Amino acid sequence: MIVIMGATGTIGSALLERLVDLGVPARALSREPEKLRDQIGEKGRSTIEVASADASDPESLRGAFAGGSQLFLAMSNSPRQIELETSIIQIAVEAGVKHIVKISSPAFEKSSPVAVAGWHREIEKTLNESGITHTVLRPYAFMQNLLRLVPTVTTQDIFFGSMGDSPCNFIDCRDIADVAAEVLTNPEVSGQIYTLTGPEIFSYPQIASKLSALLARPIRYINMEPQLLLSNLIEHGHMPPWLANHVVEIQTMSTVVPEKPNDTVKRLLGREPRTIDAFLHECIENFR
Repeated sequence: MIVIMGATGTIGSALLERLVDLGVPARALSREPEKLRDQIGEKGRSTIEVASADASDPESLRGAFAGGSQLFLAMSNSPRQIELETSIIQIAVEAGVKHIVKISSPAFEKSSPVAVAGWHREIEKTLNESGITHTVLRPYAFMQNLLRLVPTVTTQDIFFGSMGDSPCNFIDCRDIADVAAEVLTNPEVSGQIYTLTGPEIFSYPQIASKLSALLARPIRYINMEPQLLLSNLIEHGHMPPWLANHVVEIQTMSTVVPEKPNDTVKRLLGREPRTIDAFLHECIENFR
């Protein structure tokens, strides 16, 4: 039995859809099981079991992990990340889970640290020390996070950042989910660390140009100094300071460490990853 933590997240929900399509049984966990049942729908109820569990409640996790052979672990980043995921791993090992697939973070350079990446490094260390078989997926920036640009694009025809014209990797969360499904159902490719990217790198000015063409109106990218962007995200984007700091750290990193795509998704899935052009075309109505 595959147990899914993070089943309502962007990656987790796409993974559930993929497992339903494959006819693979799974147990999806949520603090709000009724909402999750609605999300899965009638089609998924024949193969997906829904269970109530809370990452901060060890007793609920012990019950949810009972009989599980594999655990997919994808939690939203938070200041409690190390504490919660370390506990989850320990409980999974005690419950007899044999394989954990963890969504992690790219191994950014120590010379330009990203705090959240450091959290994930600590959790990966726990996995290594636990002795359990584990697969680590390290995706770069989610294409779906480009939807955070919607408010200022729709109201002002602009969006902000601090990446200059540095290109960076983007990947569609559905490709991450498809890779997760592959490593959960194919033992031959499990037990590895995989860094995941889309097929091409893009800068924010290039994304502005693509949005302009799709919307038939000029969209501008405005570059800011990192500290100014940080203040903007907190004051106007209403982000908690730790998350705003994370966004700025990632963008600053892209100006320091050159990024390039790899072929990991294609090697594992036998197809090219989804393109940013396809993603923007699919969701362009959000930007109108």
